[in-house]
Amino acid sequence: MEGKINKQLKKVLKKIVKEAHEPLAVADAKLGGVIKEKLNLSCIHSPIVNELMRGIRSQMDGLIPGVEPREMAAMCLGLAHSLSRYRLKFSADKVDTMIVQAISLLDDLDKELNNYIMRCREWYGWHFPELGKIISDNLTYCKCLQKVGDRKNYASATLSELLPEEVEAEVKAAAEISMGTEVSEEDICNILHLCTQVIEISEYRTQLYEYLQNRMMAIAPNVTVMVGELVGARLIAHAGSLLNLAKHAASTVQILGAEKALFRALKSRRDTPKYGLIYHASLVGQTSPKHKGKISRMLAAKTVLAIRYDAFGEDSSSAMGVENRAKLEARLRSLEDRGIRKISGTGKALAKTEKYEHKSEVKTYDPSGDSTLPTCSKKRKLEQTNKEDEVIEKKAKKSKIKIKVKEEEEEEEEKVIVVEEETSVKKKKKKDKKKHIKEEPVSEEEPCTSTAVPSPEKKKKKKKKKDTED
Repeated sequence: MEGKINKQLKKVLKKIVKEAHEPLAVADAKLGGVIKEKLNLSCIHSPIVNELMRGIRSQMDGLIPGVEPREMAAMCLGLAHSLSRYRLKFSADKVDTMIVQAISLLDDLDKELNNYIMRCREWYGWHFPELGKIISDNLTYCKCLQKVGDRKNYASATLSELLPEEVEAEVKAAAEISMGTEVSEEDICNILHLCTQVIEISEYRTQLYEYLQNRMMAIAPNVTVMVGELVGARLIAHAGSLLNLAKHAASTVQILGAEKALFRALKSRRDTPKYGLIYHASLVGQTSPKHKGKISRMLAAKTVLAIRYDAFGEDSSSAMGVENRAKLEARLRSLEDRGIRKISGTGKALAKTEKYEHKSEVKTYDPSGDSTLPTCSKKRKLEQTNKEDEVIEKKAKKSKIKIKVKEEEEEEEEKVIVVEEETSVKKKKKKDKKKHIKEEPVSEEEPCTSTAVPSPEKKKKKKKKKDTED
């Protein structure tokens, strides 16, 4: 299979070399090359040789005497299985399909157990409702029912094997003054049958969990150390097999199990989920909410390394998983203590603490602490300052308006004075004109029709009058 010569084959070929006169027909070309190098025997590999080999295999019953067809068929089947196992390097311990079936069955058992226990509590609660409040554990509740049955039998029954003394006394006291209804024997028989079913299923579940633990430690020990048996088994079941899971990237393993939330976030353009099935790992569970995203990302990266080591590595030890988990725990401690403890630049050595120096300070009495009135908030202070600014601006505007009014009044007074002076000047000029007309007599010799030519002095007087009027 690997192109090597076996000891038995060597012995057979050495005998043939002495007698062989023709080339040797070989089904594998690699094996033919090795035979030619070591034994100097010429070999042939061609389609004709393959057909010849197929004919020999089909007529094996007639060529080898003393072998029955049934035995030959069983030998052929066994050989085929062993060859396929050898080619795939198949190991019965590394069957991950067993893990997939076991974890899915475990989840189904949990669902069925919850349904059965809920039905049992509700059913028996009509007869003895106080018992459900006193006994919180489901398995002990069913065992008590199976041992006692009717509530009248609690007074004479001994439950010291199942319950502590205080709880037993409380149950007996509650049975005497119970508010439940009376139930027939047939009903109690059916309830007890349901209790036996619950006890059997819970016992089988514990066995299945132990089987899953052992199988996970055999197939994926490093993954089991990193995330635990249940989370590791769920990751393998979700991917389909350990080899398929090993092909996934760390970011995919981190979100594995939260596909619906991822696609919903991508559609609505919101934040994508930070974790999927890996959220239930112990390392993620013990971190604070603000560091869960970081730890889940780091855990996914280390888990992928562990998965690939388990899937493709020949060593079956869990040393790598233990080492990576220790690193993650150290990183988690540093994240949690970041606000409390200072870390130096290297991250390995502790930071140097400063020396304590006593500084004496004289403290004076602060009277502001005595007042019970609430201090003014920043918003109120801002509003007060804005109001003050507005008042100042209004006052400035009023003063400017008053100054303008005064200036206008002064201008009006000046105009009135100028007008009075002009009117007085006009009156004087009129008086002067009248006097001048009286002194100059009109000549009779000149005809009336003649047009009077005004003298230059009169023109000047007219111009002056127009100027004054303007």
